[in-house]
Amino acid sequence: MKKTLKEIASWLKVNCSGFEDTVVTGVSIDSRSTQKGDLFIPFRGEKVNGHQYISKAFENGAAATLWLKDEPNPPKDVPVLFVEDSEIALQEMARNYRNEHKAIFIGITGSNGKTSSKDILASALSPYYKVQKTLGNFNNQLGLPITILSLEEDTEIAVLEMGMSGFGEIEFLSTLARPHYAVITNIGEAHMQDLGSREGIAKAKFEIIKGLDEHGILFYDGDEPLLQDLVGKEPNLNVESFGFQQENSLIAFNIETTEKGSRFDVRGELNGEFFIPVLGKHQVKNALNAMLISKSLGLRDDQIHFGLEQAKLTDMRMQLTPVNNGVLFINDAYNAAPTSMVAAIQFMQTTTMRSEKWLVLGDMLELGENEKYFHEEIAKEIDESKVERVCLFGHRMEWLYEKLKNKFPNDKIIHTNENYEQIVNYIKQYANEKSLILLKGSRGMKLETIIESFK
Repeated sequence: MKKTLKEIASWLKVNCSGFEDTVVTGVSIDSRSTQKGDLFIPFRGEKVNGHQYISKAFENGAAATLWLKDEPNPPKDVPVLFVEDSEIALQEMARNYRNEHKAIFIGITGSNGKTSSKDILASALSPYYKVQKTLGNFNNQLGLPITILSLEEDTEIAVLEMGMSGFGEIEFLSTLARPHYAVITNIGEAHMQDLGSREGIAKAKFEIIKGLDEHGILFYDGDEPLLQDLVGKEPNLNVESFGFQQENSLIAFNIETTEKGSRFDVRGELNGEFFIPVLGKHQVKNALNAMLISKSLGLRDDQIHFGLEQAKLTDMRMQLTPVNNGVLFINDAYNAAPTSMVAAIQFMQTTTMRSEKWLVLGDMLELGENEKYFHEEIAKEIDESKVERVCLFGHRMEWLYEKLKNKFPNDKIIHTNENYEQIVNYIKQYANEKSLILLKGSRGMKLETIIESFK
């Protein structure tokens, strides 16, 4: 972004007295990370008032700042725009910049796999287009506008992750971003406590069509009946489905995994053998929507082959991490819900990478009143003949422990909800160069801490 303060003032419909020619090249909501040319946006909360850090923002290179009209003692002799509400101002700036931008916008939502799908898609398109994607978890009502305003003016593809915790949030993000293509990766159980049921989750995710371009396409998990039902109620919607079942526009089968990644066959909109340097059947499904979008953009099959081979995921998504005692960890500890937990366990039980498979599982959060049921149900997915040892961490994992403790010998399953030390010591005692250890739990459990003990 490269806009004068006068242009931004016109977006916000506010006066710009002086400093009209000041050039703004980005936005910041944190004075510590403010860069040269940024417009600093102060937020006022119960404990912190961002206005107190405006001088720090200018020291770090801010070109200008917003200031709430009812906040006393505004700064003098620096570029200031006075607004009623910082959040609305940020969103209006993003809306206007989006309306001017010539990029193809792609919105991605879903219960699981949003970040992985974003990463695979951006990787697949990057050899052929200038691509920018959502960084980190900037996927909400503040993060998505910041992402849009961070787009360089010559960006050709913008891949935007859209997260939510309640109804109406995806609709807001979608109407702000107005995507040309939209993706729903799947429907799981995350945010069950806010949305009440999987049907509610599907309805909330489906809001992404609200801002979809009239000629745009929705790519969705065709293996999910809830999405099939919602699509069936929108006869004028352009759709393409992906998955493992025969009715989809693109079907994956014959999936094989090695330490280098996943090889698989497809048929439908594309045909043949493909490879991604990413582990897991569920990640193959995430690659399918990238393949369909690449095809829609006009890429040839050989270009799609090459693009997928460049795929690189954000850390803590099925990330192979060897440590100094010969143990190989799979760090999938960024987040967890029943659907993704089952997918990771299934991968572990079918992979031939190493002979001794360990599961280190942490609590799944935000599952609402049925959380006990969801934790207990995981026991049905764990085959004691294919798993050597199980370590469970967290108060909720005690429910799973009670279901599993009679399936494993006493010395091959442990549970703790106090700290990681017991699990770390257990791994040091029993794991070796034959051991492949999965770390999987909700973000709040921070299971990656266990790996740090081995570095």
